[in-house]
Amino acid sequence: MKKNIGNALALYPTPVVVVGARVNGKASWSLVAHVGIVAHDRLLVSLYGAHYINSGIKESRRLSVNIVTEALLPKADYCGIVSGNKADKSLLFNCVEGEDGTPMVGESPLTMECRVEDIYECNGFENFICSISNTYADDCVLGENGKLDYNRLKPVLFEFPTYQYLRTGSVIGHCTDAGKEYKEHQS
Repeated sequence: MKKNIGNALALYPTPVVVVGARVNGKASWSLVAHVGIVAHDRLLVSLYGAHYINSGIKESRRLSVNIVTEALLPKADYCGIVSGNKADKSLLFNCVEGEDGTPMVGESPLTMECRVEDIYECNGFENFICSISNTYADDCVLGENGKLDYNRLKPVLFEFPTYQYLRTGSVIGHCTDAGKEYKEHQS
């Protein structure tokens, strides 16, 4: 029998990203692990309302979502422990601009340049609902078909209850194959 462990949010792990935006004319960066898919063309970035970067996101209605890999993790983790109110993080990464002028982490092998469509406030968090304007990928994370290959990308994951970073695992199968096999055995 399953044990009731309370109202624990148990949808972790989630990908770790560095969010980029312009604040007071400078690039600013923030580590975020509360990200998600809202629809096939929308994503959510959730930041506590007091974060320095939020004002720039609300002013420009633009942000970048930069996937964190193990090589990028030390600088990304630093973004999570130092406030933009107290430290200038503008030079932490090689800042490149997307086509919409959004600051992006040059070292990240995968970046989505986003436009904020809506902001939903909940329990002190500002949840930015974004559409993706452009996605930029290094050749090294693209497969032969020109599509993203997450085995090459190897994004870092974050598990909230223990505050641990995780490596992505190996492929266990293709979507729908297990269901088709199960269905065949049911007939």
